[in-house]
Amino acid sequence: MIKDVALVVNPAAGRGGARDVLRRAVDRLAARGIAVRELCGASPAESRDLAGAAVRAGVDALVVVGGDGMIHLALPAVVGTDTPLGVIPAGTGNDQARTYGWPRKSPESAADIVADGYTRRVDVGVAVTADGTRSYFGSVLASGFDSLVSDRTNRMRWPRGRARYNLAMLAEFANLRPLPCTVTTAEGETIRQDVLLVAVGNTPSYGGGMRICPAADPTDGVFDVTIAGAVSRRRAAAQVPRVYRGTHVHRPQARTLRTTALRIEAPGINAYADGEYLGPLPVDVTLEPQAVSLLVPRASAGG
Repeated sequence: MIKDVALVVNPAAGRGGARDVLRRAVDRLAARGIAVRELCGASPAESRDLAGAAVRAGVDALVVVGGDGMIHLALPAVVGTDTPLGVIPAGTGNDQARTYGWPRKSPESAADIVADGYTRRVDVGVAVTADGTRSYFGSVLASGFDSLVSDRTNRMRWPRGRARYNLAMLAEFANLRPLPCTVTTAEGETIRQDVLLVAVGNTPSYGGGMRICPAADPTDGVFDVTIAGAVSRRRAAAQVPRVYRGTHVHRPQARTLRTTALRIEAPGINAYADGEYLGPLPVDVTLEPQAVSLLVPRASAGG
């Protein structure tokens, strides 16, 4: 039974709308008889430390208010523990909310899922980049064109929100080029080719509903990997609607595989996961099966 929770918030999530979401969620949790400890560090690192300390001190659940980036921040605190992670969606993309059925428009309904206490054990990815940085991720690891877009987005100061990402994508389309890449799987297969991108999916989507790894299942113990071969600008642009539908994987320039671990090498490319910067390639990616307990709607609970 959930009686007390530690709640971590990113005030900037959802273009600043997280503050209202926070208040509404806290009010509903209080109405359900749950004590709430609010945690808000001055930096992501401080918030991560506060989350870890709360779990170690003993709390019935760790809850984040935000999007995939906040889930990314919280994962180190709960991986390998019995403390479940709850999510009150308040991000821009909210791709894991799509996967797990967390309400994206009703903080009260999301808080009810926390209070109800139904859980599901899920897999988590682990990435180690060339600089030795080790990170957990819950959704998709991106490397290639998509990470170049993220690089450019992070360098830009205007415009704000989704428009900045879209502008960065247009700029990278103008610079589109083949990316020499080597992928080595746990099974010993080595793939060397020019690519547009390589995406490693624990869950199906990233970027606000782009189903880059449409068959990914976070409970099956393997990654779904999408390798998009290098194509012209026109063909790449034509693939974007197909990515939202998940049908791009049926095109001849796409290759999919399933594996428990892989290494991705591509000069000058960075890795991102859950929308967050990880570090430069090469990156070694492994899976930790059933590593995290999530608070989910009763219909999708596993116990």
